[in-house]
Amino acid sequence: MAVFTRVSEADIAAWLSNYSLGTLIELQGIPAGIENTNYFVTTSNGRFVLTLFEKLTSDDLPFFLNLMAHLARHGIPCPSPVADRKNRFLGELHYKPACIVSRLSGKSVMQPNTAHCAAVGAMLGQMHSAGLSFGEQMPNPRGAVWRAEASRQVRKFLSPQDAALLDSEVELHAKHPLADIPRGTIHADLFRDNVLMEGERVGGLIDFYFACTGKLLYDVAITVNDWCMSADGKLDRGHTRAMLNAYHAARPFTAKEAELWPMALRVAALRFWISRLYDLHLPREGEIVNAHNPDQFKRILQNHIATVQTVWL
Repeated sequence: MAVFTRVSEADIAAWLSNYSLGTLIELQGIPAGIENTNYFVTTSNGRFVLTLFEKLTSDDLPFFLNLMAHLARHGIPCPSPVADRKNRFLGELHYKPACIVSRLSGKSVMQPNTAHCAAVGAMLGQMHSAGLSFGEQMPNPRGAVWRAEASRQVRKFLSPQDAALLDSEVELHAKHPLADIPRGTIHADLFRDNVLMEGERVGGLIDFYFACTGKLLYDVAITVNDWCMSADGKLDRGHTRAMLNAYHAARPFTAKEAELWPMALRVAALRFWISRLYDLHLPREGEIVNAHNPDQFKRILQNHIATVQTVWL
């Protein structure tokens, strides 16, 4: 695990006494992820996922847990939080906020085909539509203010050319935000490892802990930048069109969204270039570093700048 808290079977067995989930059968650490500590928990009543939150506080978490419960009630296949005997989603384990949620079926697909992209696009559109009736709000923690501050901190580690690229893109998007387009609840991190596929069907959307209130188009761009990208950092036209068409069938795009699509792709790439630079150069004390290579999103951003993206519906 990238952020690591050791939990023993005895710890979990004691913690589960607060729930009506039966007795512990198996505990297994999940190595993926860089934000939280996760374990698969199998009990006599079923399969679940335990999460200990390494960054988020107890005050931050009700939004995410209530959102997942809301989406699950609306038929979106996402982890459903389990309430304890006092009807609380959130508990504490090893002095850290913790929750347990349903475990979904399927596995991540690292080399998606066109059908996978279409399925994810349709599910993202359905998720955005279901989220419109969710009443809670959460500002984007990785929005313009964060981009400006984080870029200031990481630019000293960059070459003059990369620093200039970073500065110009941060300034551009500060002056030209995605305006006058639909907002709602977004996942904001729907990469391939956060979707579980069963064949060519979406079995589950996971890891909602970057979810926030934001521009729906921005969420689509984040997803396209991962699912529809070729090895050279350029959009695969077939994958992109399949995802956008399927999304549009579930939640139609507006004309303004079509106009702003190239800018959405750029700001989505910029966000992840900055966050990966930050994780690489400024890791938290005590963190087991498992940082992704920032150059991947620098290359994606450069390709978006160099090419007017004409892939649309």
